[in-house]
Amino acid sequence: MQKMLSSLRRCIDEYNMISQGDNIAIGVSGGKDSLALLATLAELRRFYPKKYSLQAITLDMGYENADFTPIAEFCRKIDVPYTVKKTQIKQVIFDIRHEKNPCALCAKMRRGSLNDAALELGCKKVALGHHFDDAVETFMLSLFYEGRISCFLPVTYLDRTDITVIRPMLYMTEREVINFSNRQRLPVCKSGCPVDKNTKREDMKSLIKNLEHDYHDLRNHIFGAMQRYPLPGWQPGNPRQAYALTQKEQEDKAGYAQDGQHQ
Repeated sequence: MQKMLSSLRRCIDEYNMISQGDNIAIGVSGGKDSLALLATLAELRRFYPKKYSLQAITLDMGYENADFTPIAEFCRKIDVPYTVKKTQIKQVIFDIRHEKNPCALCAKMRRGSLNDAALELGCKKVALGHHFDDAVETFMLSLFYEGRISCFLPVTYLDRTDITVIRPMLYMTEREVINFSNRQRLPVCKSGCPVDKNTKREDMKSLIKNLEHDYHDLRNHIFGAMQRYPLPGWQPGNPRQAYALTQKEQEDKAGYAQDGQHQ
């Protein structure tokens, strides 16, 4: 826990993610990433100098046999209010539209539903569970499939909704998240998505893994380049302001940011 909290706090401090009195909504899908974020943010509350409160939100996508009871029990244990918001996302994407490439539309609908739920609970900040490897993979996906130097941002201000999106786990690797999830016995739920693990993101994950046999520090070099170049909104430093995106920029950057992402 201590190493995870150290990485979490360093990211929060360097990108000025949390302010005094924030009410932060955490998008909790039931995957290892979002549960690790929930667990660490809940623990950080105990000693972080800026006081903040948390709300955990799960989107019920409409998949059969979805059971959120273990997540609800975990939230009760760590004293975080928990809300399940019913949606028609599964029906719209798979039953009505029969999308062959559903990830982009699904990500857009999930973002909208999560932001709406956050506002209903009085939250002006939304925390997402993207980690170090997600950032590297997203950068490469944008480069390979869109021909752009781009990635989601550590901190993003969405002017249409007056919501600030933060990603406090960017200094944690996926391996660290997996180990933490196993040690803490987090109540990870299997994704009901029919295209789970069959996405361009999984292909990119495999490509980077193969390249690392010859270029051992590849991920670190890519992530470091994103900060040193820097991509707009990626240069660390304190204090800083949230990077504000126009609606068009939000849609452009959405691209592969959550392609096949079960967090």
